[in-house]
Amino acid sequence: MRRTAIFTDDPGWHGARLADAFTARGVQTTFVSLRNCRFELGRAGQSIVVPGFEDQLPDAAFVRGVPGGTLEQVVLRLDILHALKHAGVPVYNDGRAVERTVDKAMTSFMLAHAGVPTAATWVTESEAEARALVADEADQGRELVLKPLFGSQGAGLKRIASVSDLPPAQEYDGVYYLQRYVEPGTAGWHDWRVFVIDGIAVAAMIRRGKSWISNVSQGATCEPVELEDELRDLAVGACRALQMDYAGVDLIRGRDGRALVVEVNGIPAWKGLQSVSALNIAQRLVDDLLDRYLPRRALHSVA
Repeated sequence: MRRTAIFTDDPGWHGARLADAFTARGVQTTFVSLRNCRFELGRAGQSIVVPGFEDQLPDAAFVRGVPGGTLEQVVLRLDILHALKHAGVPVYNDGRAVERTVDKAMTSFMLAHAGVPTAATWVTESEAEARALVADEADQGRELVLKPLFGSQGAGLKRIASVSDLPPAQEYDGVYYLQRYVEPGTAGWHDWRVFVIDGIAVAAMIRRGKSWISNVSQGATCEPVELEDELRDLAVGACRALQMDYAGVDLIRGRDGRALVVEVNGIPAWKGLQSVSALNIAQRLVDDLLDRYLPRRALHSVA
């Protein structure tokens, strides 16, 4: 029987559904924390040690979480993902894709470089430069949004209307990631979450926020939506630019009617989206992983 590692520290709702989806395809799953993986080089046997897979490496790995930690710890955890892919194990999403999307600065750079419309963004370590930027934007009647470089689920977002709103750099780990605030249209605070798998927008919803933050974890409500071609194309284009197996893409349309990609999530949650979608999202993810990657591979053991 083929065996897959699901990398997560908290399987929860998502882990249970992924396990069910793999079981439906006759694949055994084991939940593994990247904290517990390691390298053992220069000895007989496998050099990449994944708990639960001591005799042979997993046939595939599904990444549901990369734990935070020191720079060294996070680098090691990503090294494990890179090494598994190097050893021939499909990693979904792989380490490079995770790196591109967990780091908002690189996400914004790659989107802009690929010509994908996104909000104007500035990233700097200099508090003086950040203050000058805020002052210049405020003089033009614009606000900014300050975000943690490695944040998720709407945590730590702060609207900046004047220089006095800007916190000390250390409160954001020494980096200011500032994005121009997009004024909502007449429909109020809302955005779109589009779920893309293998270059196809498979499900989408509107998230209506209680405030300007439209994350479900922050109390937003979910509504099903039939996507316009423009939004579908933007979401797919964002995933193509970042070379993702799958992603949750957040889009917003401002008062000027222009649609923008706000964020691309390489380890997206989909519980809210599943509540308004007839598609079994976990099964679609698992089917894509197995159908695209495993038919070309045999069971193996890598030294």
